[in-house]
Amino acid sequence: MILVEAILGNAADAAWAPRLAALTVDTLALDHWEAQKNRFRKRTSSGLELAVSLDRGTFMRDGDVLLVDEATGRAVVARITLRDVMIVSLDDVTSQSPDLMLRTCVELGHALGNQHWPALVKGNRVYVPLTVDRKVMASVMNTHKFEGVRYEFVPGSDIVPYLAPHESRRLFGAAEGPVHTHTQERFVAFEADTGRAYGLPPTRVPG
Repeated sequence: MILVEAILGNAADAAWAPRLAALTVDTLALDHWEAQKNRFRKRTSSGLELAVSLDRGTFMRDGDVLLVDEATGRAVVARITLRDVMIVSLDDVTSQSPDLMLRTCVELGHALGNQHWPALVKGNRVYVPLTVDRKVMASVMNTHKFEGVRYEFVPGSDIVPYLAPHESRRLFGAAEGPVHTHTQERFVAFEADTGRAYGLPPTRVPG
């Protein structure tokens, strides 16, 4: 077992490209939850067992270089798979009257909470990691028709650079595991009652 106590760099950095090209790159595959942990044990794709012990608050990014062994000509690079994220934009809501703005925000918060979806609010954006199929999440947003609210789905990796480590931990760590939701019940009932093929992805609205 090899102990990893620090991140050496990132494969996306120009300085690392020629160095990694001369080595055999082994990958450590992590999901969105594992990447939030500071301490864990896991095997690489080649079977090398690592014990990762990073400083508290350190957030591991896709492409982070965890190990370089010049003697064996091997390097270990983390490859992280993050959930997609629904970004809810409130820019247009802020121009509403105080009464309408308050009502819209309360209704949005109630809808998200009723589905038990974790959310992170940052500025005029609400970030919601996908805990169910995006078609189901889209159907919930479309059904409520929140006035002035726009949304889109983006890869989780596109969001990470704009978040502090504790925000990333809240956003992706909170999405781990099965989540109780009423969405599927509503989705099926709505489709049966109306005969519409509901749940298709929404038209993408620029953020």
